[in-house]
Amino acid sequence: MPLLLLSPRYTSDSKALRAATGRVGWKAERLGGWRAPGRLRGQDVALYGEPTFAEVIGAQIGVRLLDVPHDWLPELPERHRRRHIDKSTLGDVRESLPEPTFVKPADGRKAFEGKVYSAPAELPGRDVLPDDMPVFVCEPVRWDVEFRCHVLDGAVVAMSPYLLDGELARTDDGLWKAPENDVHQARQYVEEILAEVPVPPATVLDVGRIHDRGWAVVEANAAWGAGLYGCEPEQVLKVLARSCVRQDRITAEDRYWVIDQVDLDMNE
Repeated sequence: MPLLLLSPRYTSDSKALRAATGRVGWKAERLGGWRAPGRLRGQDVALYGEPTFAEVIGAQIGVRLLDVPHDWLPELPERHRRRHIDKSTLGDVRESLPEPTFVKPADGRKAFEGKVYSAPAELPGRDVLPDDMPVFVCEPVRWDVEFRCHVLDGAVVAMSPYLLDGELARTDDGLWKAPENDVHQARQYVEEILAEVPVPPATVLDVGRIHDRGWAVVEANAAWGAGLYGCEPEQVLKVLARSCVRQDRITAEDRYWVIDQVDLDMNE
């Protein structure tokens, strides 16, 4: 029986996933800190929380995490990007930002907000983040609608809109909704991506329609840190379980997608 291991930080998503474990026969445990009990080593554990938390705890208990490499997005075929995306460093962007540009961290840890920056002074300072931090530098575009898609073994198992015309796609009664035609097109487009582009056995893809350009990939996310929006928690648990693999069960397919994990000395 899998164990869902949650970070000490309470969120609506972590609470929804914990509730879902009871419905599918899993166990769940929320850690009080970033030190994993030794009894967890060798167990089938699915991690969920902040990316660094998942990396640190995974390293302590012998669980490896799957995600796309940092250059996955800019190396997509142009038909799946539909805008210019380059990989750079925060230092280079600080030195040269000639026009409004969308900048975001390339490692998925969201150390600063990904958005359009109009001047270097708007970026985090060197006292906050180092010059050598990898970032994506993207052409600003307008997204008509965006969807989150949880993918397991090449198939979408849960999907939800999350932005509609730049606003959260959530109704007053708490439902996540988009026009049915957009839902149909989004699912069809994700299936095209999965047929053409290699992705991890378990991952989260964000896709959307760029105004006057068409459907494109927004980004890929690590399943063990991705928000749910309106995705069914029971299905998300399946993706989490596949994205967190015991060291002794890593397959040849998994090996390409295993990330380099942080292993902090918790005695410091």
